[in-house]
Amino acid sequence: MKLPDGPQIPRWLETIQLIIRPLEFFDELGERYGDAFTLGDRNNSPVVYFNHPQAIKEIFTAEPNVFESASPIHVETLVGKQSLAITDGELHQRQRRLLMPPFHGERMRAYGQLIRDITQQVMMKWTIGQVFSVRLVMQEITLRVILQAVFGLHQGQRYEQLRQLLGSFLDTVSSTLKASLLFIPALRWDLGAWSPWGQFVHLRQEIDQLLYSEIDERRQSLESSRTDILTLLLMARDDAGQPMTDVELRDQLLTLLFAGHETTASALALALYWIHYLPEVKSKLESETDIIRTNEDPSLIARLPYLSAVCQETLRLHPIAFQTNPRKLKAPLEIMGYQFDPGTVLVGLTYLTHNREDLYPQPKQFQPERFLTRQFAPYEYLPFGGGNRSCIGMAFAQFEMKLVLAEILASWQLTLVDQRPLKLVRHTVTLAPPTSLRMLVSGQRQSQKVLSVL
Repeated sequence: MKLPDGPQIPRWLETIQLIIRPLEFFDELGERYGDAFTLGDRNNSPVVYFNHPQAIKEIFTAEPNVFESASPIHVETLVGKQSLAITDGELHQRQRRLLMPPFHGERMRAYGQLIRDITQQVMMKWTIGQVFSVRLVMQEITLRVILQAVFGLHQGQRYEQLRQLLGSFLDTVSSTLKASLLFIPALRWDLGAWSPWGQFVHLRQEIDQLLYSEIDERRQSLESSRTDILTLLLMARDDAGQPMTDVELRDQLLTLLFAGHETTASALALALYWIHYLPEVKSKLESETDIIRTNEDPSLIARLPYLSAVCQETLRLHPIAFQTNPRKLKAPLEIMGYQFDPGTVLVGLTYLTHNREDLYPQPKQFQPERFLTRQFAPYEYLPFGGGNRSCIGMAFAQFEMKLVLAEILASWQLTLVDQRPLKLVRHTVTLAPPTSLRMLVSGQRQSQKVLSVL
């Protein structure tokens, strides 16, 4: 087996680079090695990164049983061993079948008004002249959407407890230094409340207790008329007529909380930055989203072409997950002429694929128009991964992004406090805009709407 070339640096230095400056590190490697490069121990599960669309296509279309999941240990630490992000084979396929229905068709569209109402509720607190942290406000919206859409929790003690605990839990791994606990097991010293890892473990236990209590109570008084995702999962049965176990449910709920809250909030903050950094983008969007004044159909809003293009370009330039799920080979496989042995880990490097000049001319520039003039293949544009391990919440996340942005743009005039280039920071296991990215509420575009009662 001949592996693609890669840097000859110690493993610990690779790890530090991937934690502290992953995008700059990948830019340097892409510049030096091109379409593919190898990291890690070449004699023990080497990790091969591909950014060429053909290689990614071959990975996505290979027989699923050729691979097993190689999700990093920090993912398991956050969401558990039974999470869809971790499992393999028949178990993974069973979980996907059980989880898929709430995220498609009429079920998903039913959440449209919920998303719009929550956005309006958060905006009602704004006043002209107010300055706010964009990411923190977007996190408030997406967390409320998740708690209501996934759990059906609108208010009450458990709603408040979960909201506060999740915020505290994420804060324990929110910065580059804190996130190192997830990537470097040797730093996990549990010294109780005096240590960051001790705080992380304690908060995770409190969240588990709340989740298991909610699961138990809902099992005992299952209401089939409810439309929240937890109810649908509790009622779901596999081909053998078996429901999900409590542990499976807990891990899927945590996965949805993290994947559907933090990532969408970051994407929304990034989109708002570019919309207000580039006046021509803002002007086009405001004209298009005026449809909200005369039409209340969320599905129509979600089909607005320029709004869709802005969301797509945001996720191209800043893919929240900058690589696909790592896949470890269980059998030999050829990819783009390379013959790989079992044990090799293959990764599609989304970030570099989205920055290929041959696919996206002037890739560092924000140009939504590129998505109006060309249809990109699933292995050329892949912010949600692909193949049999694509993100199950992809449609929901895109739907939520469009509705939240449209509501904000139709209601308020906002201005960036600092009109300067944006630098992303480490936030849990992803990269996000800093909390210092702030906006000024400079005016209203229309009279506030009367909210429907949730």
